Amino acid sequence: MKSRSLMLFSLLIVFILVLGACAPVTPAPIASPLGTEMTNQATVAPSNPNLILATTTSTQDSGLLDVLIPLFETETGYKVQTIAVGSGQAMEMGQQGNADVLLVHSPSAEKQFMTDGWGKDRALVMHNDFIIVGPTDDPAKIKGLSATDAFKAIATAQQTLVARADKSGTSTKELGIWKNAELDPATEQPAWYIETGQGMGATLTIASEKNGYTLTDRATFLANKANLQLEILVEGDKSLLNVYHIITVNPDKWPKVNYDGATAFFKFMTEPSTQDAIGKFGVDKYGQQLFIPDANKTDADLGL
Repeated sequence: MKSRSLMLFSLLIVFILVLGACAPVTPAPIASPLGTEMTNQATVAPSNPNLILATTTSTQDSGLLDVLIPLFETETGYKVQTIAVGSGQAMEMGQQGNADVLLVHSPSAEKQFMTDGWGKDRALVMHNDFIIVGPTDDPAKIKGLSATDAFKAIATAQQTLVARADKSGTSTKELGIWKNAELDPATEQPAWYIETGQGMGATLTIASEKNGYTLTDRATFLANKANLQLEILVEGDKSLLNVYHIITVNPDKWPKVNYDGATAFFKFMTEPSTQDAIGKFGVDKYGQQLFIPDANKTDADLGL
């Protein structure tokens, strides 16, 4: 009996040791490319890992999402399908229940989107600015003018201006400048006014090929500058502020949207480590920030 008890005790000890050896180990943090930390994998796999992000072409063309999305996916276990379109199209996707979360830059349209109940949560993420770029010889002589005066000069000189015309935040901003200038080439369609219906990267390429002017966000221009025959001619105008918000699509309108995933991305984009990564993006390559983090600010702080 004594030897049997000793044998059972020995088996119990072996069983405990085996359990200890099989216990899960919390992954050690690893450094991200921008100095933030992330874990090797999500601690709990999401029940629905598929997340649709509708965003602007500027966040895609600038390369920012190429840095942020892998960090988010590794940290949370979600798999993001990014659809880069104009802000207007992104919000249309939200209205149709075809996206879970939006990253857009058309504040007036966003406010209407929220008022109409299509969005659940909305927060500031970052800003940069719009600039007007054009040929080095600047045939319309716009360098140093205000945005409104620059557009007037382009129209007077009948020099080529390439417009996105795609319901994007950039297109909305451009049309607003024309309105301030009391001109309406989008309706009148003069020969010098070319509409692309494409994203910012493609529109910049066409402007360069046509030796024309265009309105662009700074980040996309700098990311593509090496391949363009264009230079910055108008910048620093207060009217050219370019502000990005994140919006979750309202699950009360569309119960099948991935609201848990949208909320996770919403929190990720506004958390300090991501904001730090946004602030560092582009500095090593261009010597300046391409986006200024704003999650600790309000719309009023930016004059919206």
